[in-house]
Amino acid sequence: MSLKEILQKLIEKEEPILLSDNEKRDWEASALLSRLSERALKTPAHLQPGMYIAEISDAGYLGRVMFKVKPKG
Repeated sequence: MSLKEILQKLIEKEEPILLSDNEKRDWEASALLSRLSERALKTPAHLQPGMYIAEISDAGYLGRVMFKVKPKG
C-alpha cells in the first residue's frame, strides 16, 4: 500500500488523529495529501493503527517511521 492510499483511507474514515512528522509538526491526513509530492505519496508504507506510518523497504521490511499517530484534541 502506498502512503497516498493510507492517507486517503484515513480521510474517508474521518479518523480523529494527527500525524506527527520527524520535526514534531502535527498534520491532518488531508493536509499531507495535498502538500506532499507525488513521489513521496507513492512510497510503499504500512499503517500501524494508533502508533505510526512506516516506510516499507525494497526487501519488504518496515523501514523508518514517517509519521507518528496521535489522537486529535
